[in-house]
Amino acid sequence: MDAAKKFLAFLFLLSLLSISMAAPSRKYRARKPCKSMVFYFHDIIYNGKNAKNATSAIVGAPSWGNRTILAGQSHFGDLVVFDDPITLDNNLHSTPVGRAQGFYIYDKKDIFTAWLGFSFVFNSTEHKGSLNFAGADPLMNKTRDISVIGGTGDFFMARGVATLMTDSFEGEVYFRLRTDIKLYECW
Repeated sequence: MDAAKKFLAFLFLLSLLSISMAAPSRKYRARKPCKSMVFYFHDIIYNGKNAKNATSAIVGAPSWGNRTILAGQSHFGDLVVFDDPITLDNNLHSTPVGRAQGFYIYDKKDIFTAWLGFSFVFNSTEHKGSLNFAGADPLMNKTRDISVIGGTGDFFMARGVATLMTDSFEGEVYFRLRTDIKLYECW
């Protein structure tokens, strides 16, 4: 190959390289959710005196704790299982549209935080099936995002984000979470 052809090949490759470097990087456009919903779930923790109304209970506790009173200031080590009513508004006595069923583990010694794994199991005429959630819940933040990791029925293989907000907190016995769900994969 003579010098002129080498020079032209070099210029051609150089121009390809400069075009590829000058091209704008791929921009991700904001995705709009395919479905948005808001629900409230109401957790009444068993405290040794409210067995009739309790919707959750401590099933595991560290050796220094017990199963009727949450352990220490951060509740570290407590494992709580729940079967809470889900409503469309923040009234505990509203007709439930399903149940929030799962567990939370208080997972830090020095900060009030938990890890959640649960499902919304729907039994209403509007929704059939379940939505599954998992993620860290830093309870001291006003809002927290956890992952929607799947579902069944009307929510088959759904994925998205649920923003949790503590809507009410009454000591160590009752809390209500507002759950703003945005699904980005709907089938």
